[in-house]
Amino acid sequence: MSMNKKKLWIAAFSLLFGSIAVSAQEQRIKEEGKTEFKSHWFMQVQAGAAHTVGEAKFTDLISPAVALNVGYQFAPAWSARVGVSGWQAKGSWVAPRQDYKYKYLQGNVDIVSDLSTLFCGFNPKRVFNGYIFAGAGLNRGFDNDEAVAINAAGYPMGYLWTEGKFLVAGRLGLGCNLRLNDRLAINIEGNANVLSDKFNSKKAGNADWQFNALVGLTIKFGKGYKEIPPVYYEPEPVVVEQPKPAPVVEQPQPRKEVVVQPMKQDIFFALNSAKIQDDQKSKINMLVEYLQKNPSAKVKVTGYADANTGNSKINKTLSEKRAANVAEVLKTKGITPDRIIADSKGDTVQPYKTPEENRVSICIAE
Repeated sequence: MSMNKKKLWIAAFSLLFGSIAVSAQEQRIKEEGKTEFKSHWFMQVQAGAAHTVGEAKFTDLISPAVALNVGYQFAPAWSARVGVSGWQAKGSWVAPRQDYKYKYLQGNVDIVSDLSTLFCGFNPKRVFNGYIFAGAGLNRGFDNDEAVAINAAGYPMGYLWTEGKFLVAGRLGLGCNLRLNDRLAINIEGNANVLSDKFNSKKAGNADWQFNALVGLTIKFGKGYKEIPPVYYEPEPVVVEQPKPAPVVEQPQPRKEVVVQPMKQDIFFALNSAKIQDDQKSKINMLVEYLQKNPSAKVKVTGYADANTGNSKINKTLSEKRAANVAEVLKTKGITPDRIIADSKGDTVQPYKTPEENRVSICIAE
């Protein structure tokens, strides 16, 4: 093998391994990618069965139940929700055996803790997410006609209510969300509600309990998380010597003349008034800014009056005051008098079509 071929092979291997080294350096991770929690709103739609504890078989006191909750997940493992639940509850009179139905609605406020996140860490892709909650509710019972009929038949109920009844409830429950995607999950929940002994109209000397088993959907309004990509080390720069550029001979550039456009502002006044209104002061401020940026510019202020009101003498005086007042404000804002030209036209000139527009001081700065 000739010397030239050896040099060629050495150069090729050096280039190959150098590229591999640079590529490896580019892939070195400085900070690992991570997933961050984002607070979000959610909604739960649930349906299932309710059971009110009473002196009858368990299955005889099962009734339909629905619930709707709206909540806010403010931390990875914590959320709060408000909701409404209810439909039908059942009770039972023992002797003679008679079952009766009544309806109710209950507003709820709950604090919810995500047990999966609490013990296993935040993972938005986790399929099973169990939770526990505790809260309080306000229960409204109504449509208690069947219990009223039993009472009327000679079987007195100690806590019979007829027109409806408000009762405070305590709540505790367990549930889980089975993730379908970033926004949807199948929801399964069981909860217990403890109410006053008056809930089922019967006097038993202890609290009334109602249990619910519900299935539904949890809908997230937002993904609930943000993925942050990994941060890589910057590759060390490869120094490559470049041939020195030929000296550049700078060509003289033609001088560009800056053309300053004139500014026009119309300061409008109320009828028979030379007072500068609050909504016109911003226009004067724009004039001042223009004059400050262009020290060689001057401003001409010309006052006018509406020919349809007053007379020529009054209007002459009024237009003079309008021009003078604008000029005075410009002076108070630092514009020297030698840069202000004040003039007035009375009602001899009507620059605009409407009377309201002719109650004006026209300012032209250039």
